[in-house]
Amino acid sequence: MRKSNQLFQLKIERPRNVKNDILSGLTVALALVPEAVAFSFVAKVDPVIGLYAAFMMGLITAIFGGRPGMISGATGAVAVIFAPLMIELAQPGVLPEGVTKEGYLFAAVIMMGVFQVLFGVFKLGKFIRLVPHPVMLGFVNGLAIIIFKSQFEMFYVGHGEHAHLLPGGDLAIMGGMIAATMAISVLLPKLTKAVPATLMAIVTVTVISLLLKKIGIHESRNVLDFVQGMDPTKETIAAGLPSFGIPNVPFTLANIKMILPYSALAAAVGLIESLMTLTLVDEITETRGRGNKECVGQGFANLVNGFFGGMGGCAMIGQSMINIRGGGRGRLSGIAAALFLLAILLIAAPLVEIIPLAALVGVMFMVVIGTFEWSSLRLFGSIPKMDIFIIILVSVVTVLHDLAVAVLVGIIVSALAFAWEHGKKIHAKISTAENGAKVYHLESALFFGSAQSFKDLFDPSSDPHDVVIDFEKARVYDHSGIEAINNITERYAEQGKDLHLLNLSRECQELLNKADNIVEVSVIEDLDWHIADDRLA
Repeated sequence: MRKSNQLFQLKIERPRNVKNDILSGLTVALALVPEAVAFSFVAKVDPVIGLYAAFMMGLITAIFGGRPGMISGATGAVAVIFAPLMIELAQPGVLPEGVTKEGYLFAAVIMMGVFQVLFGVFKLGKFIRLVPHPVMLGFVNGLAIIIFKSQFEMFYVGHGEHAHLLPGGDLAIMGGMIAATMAISVLLPKLTKAVPATLMAIVTVTVISLLLKKIGIHESRNVLDFVQGMDPTKETIAAGLPSFGIPNVPFTLANIKMILPYSALAAAVGLIESLMTLTLVDEITETRGRGNKECVGQGFANLVNGFFGGMGGCAMIGQSMINIRGGGRGRLSGIAAALFLLAILLIAAPLVEIIPLAALVGVMFMVVIGTFEWSSLRLFGSIPKMDIFIIILVSVVTVLHDLAVAVLVGIIVSALAFAWEHGKKIHAKISTAENGAKVYHLESALFFGSAQSFKDLFDPSSDPHDVVIDFEKARVYDHSGIEAINNITERYAEQGKDLHLLNLSRECQELLNKADNIVEVSVIEDLDWHIADDRLA
């Protein structure tokens, strides 16, 4: 995948250094706060649990993960999965006496972490290579749309069914601040690269909002307003250090059955989103991360989350793009983001609480522009229609359902399309040996998609007594191929004729050896009959 020229040049324009990593980490930390709070409410838990998760996920994956520069935290993908569990546990009479629903959440996060660690230990991260390029394009475009849609709630006052759009004047001023944030993000790098443009944009727009409030023109909605809009009882986002604790959940088979499906699904979604984000960052920075190590890092981070009161999470494409755009390349950027977030929770909450939502929305809109694969729009008409369909399908499913389902659907459709196309193309050139044997020089692959086409090539009733199938330019790949060979063997046997196989690869011979109770044919290494030159079409 080739990103836009602006992103493609990031490696040249912003070399890795300590200053860029630290300043970019500060920008990421500011952007993590409202999202962590929002995802906490999606998961039906206290905002502090989401902020703890963002801190622990960011710090641990930055140290132990396989992709320097990638940011992890509390994410909507994981929050959506655990939300039904929290809703179920909130029903009267479900929870045992003395047990909280948060205890079940933490136990589920621990189990999620175990699954992810095992996935990495057994080196299954390499299967991300099976994701086709059109699926990657659909994934990126779908996530960009999700990030864009997620910002709409910032234009509303209140939460849930009581939310309503900002008044016209307030909406116009907020739009102007968003435009100012985006303009600074675009224009400042052309003047200087001494500081991250996104950080300067946030500071500038915050100062403007404070001036407007002081002179009585307009009072902008800020981070604290957003938090209190979802939970009026919250007076601040400040919190203490997370503390260790074993989830107070009875270790019973019923409880394991309850949380196991949520843990497994969250582990799968978290790893898919993390590995897809890793691949995207790899291509933007022209470096290569380590997928299996990232799986272990994600799993370890979720294990710690479960024991220290976090809701878990995974890699965040939005914040990762903010980090990359800000020049963050090393592990220090992720560590700095996590430590800055902790500092916000402990001592700097009042400073973050006054940041206008418009500034953060502007930053996220720039992330959307940088994340969306605009070049995919130019592919229409220049690549196969099936690839275009897969790009659109994955994008739509990502937006309407979730990432894991979208990627799975994309891979399945791509595999079926591949099998269909290659199954139609199997054919053979025909020649005659000096002894009169008919030789089929098979081309292409013999597998489930081409098995029927393979069987249609032969006519046992009109062929001579000896028939040879030459596999020099073909391979047998699966049991369907073996069954196809068995089928034509029986058809020739019914006619009293012999079938011989020539130039089988070692792998093909192994398949036939394993299927010796299924297929009865003679396998020959060399054709001693001296095939004549009279080839038929």
